[in-house]
Amino acid sequence: MLDLNEYLPYLINRVGFAVSESFGEVLASDDLTISMWRVLAVLLHNGPQHMTNLAELTTVELSTLSRLVGTMQRRGLVTRKRNAADGRNVSVALSTRGTALTTRLLPAAADLELRMIAGMSASDAAALRRLLKKMHATIRSDATQADRKSA
Repeated sequence: MLDLNEYLPYLINRVGFAVSESFGEVLASDDLTISMWRVLAVLLHNGPQHMTNLAELTTVELSTLSRLVGTMQRRGLVTRKRNAADGRNVSVALSTRGTALTTRLLPAAADLELRMIAGMSASDAAALRRLLKKMHATIRSDATQADRKSA
């Protein structure tokens, strides 16, 4: 029988929810959502992105992301630029205001991470990062293979 308290998807979901809830309180003072934060953080870290890449990096579904980016653009946090050769290809970048806001929030994000790994050794925290990256790569690879089989 499945022991829910030992089931990795359940545990990962609980951690994700707790992180979102905790950081969501920080973001609320700037009227931001976790999804908005992901967009801001990804753009600060990776630079301008095409919408499809941004959807993958933020784990926000493309149609939802399009509406979200529209809201963020109206608030002056990001800019959108259509490719002249292909109008369907849209690149999103941080605005000056978005860069300043994201940079201001980075210490709170770093503090959250420190609270998450409090009580862990540096090697345990490094192992956790490595294993989570490996899990993600494996799941994405499995999904890609399943997509190819069904096509």
